[in-house]
Amino acid sequence: MPKREIRHIIGLTHRERIDWHYHSVHQLISPTHGVLQVSTPLGVWAVPPQRAVWIPAGVEHAHRAHGATQLRSLVFQPAVNPLRLDRPTVLHADPLLRAVIVALTDEPDLPVRQRRNLQRVALDRLRTVPELPLCLPAPADDRLRALTELLHADPADDRTLAELGRAVGAGERTLSRLFREQTGMTFPQWRGQLRLQNALTALAAGTAVTAVAAGCGYRSPSAFIEAFREAYGTTPGRYQSELSG
Repeated sequence: MPKREIRHIIGLTHRERIDWHYHSVHQLISPTHGVLQVSTPLGVWAVPPQRAVWIPAGVEHAHRAHGATQLRSLVFQPAVNPLRLDRPTVLHADPLLRAVIVALTDEPDLPVRQRRNLQRVALDRLRTVPELPLCLPAPADDRLRALTELLHADPADDRTLAELGRAVGAGERTLSRLFREQTGMTFPQWRGQLRLQNALTALAAGTAVTAVAAGCGYRSPSAFIEAFREAYGTTPGRYQSELSG
């Protein structure tokens, strides 16, 4: 897979895609606008603003923007991995870390000593920031893949696991076991994460909160608002306002 040239700041239009590639260095990517969807063979990560994603060296990945998206990236040599992560991971980017990322990407020609000092601050912050559960794991089993493709096509599909199993030719107990083994989640947890990821990207595209709730399969707008607040610490309306602000 070819390595893509690493640029410090990239602007992407809504639905614009960066195709599959990898780098020989680690990347820390933080979107300042929009939502960045990061795909790997292991799953999909949704990265909203005020978050960052660590992409280890050698991991194949692709990006898709939801809403007008600006992403900023820092690179680190393979030996520098403060969190010892071997998979893409979404992290909370606190104000200090975001400020350092902006300083390093706005001024790529900083004096060497100043750049190294700022990089040390970034690494120090990375050692303390929490990982966030924003990954949607991809299963390997063909029956499970067929089932998850149905739900990707229509997140509002409210069929039970038994009903979906009949559509893909597998029993409910088998599918339930495979979900736990191959994704680390129960089926309801996986479907809930799928709906939340779709909500993030739909809100970034400017879709109204009530339409997002219906399109993602929530019983009511209030149920959607509560689930969104529990997952992301804010309401869908406030999150959407911050995206456009």
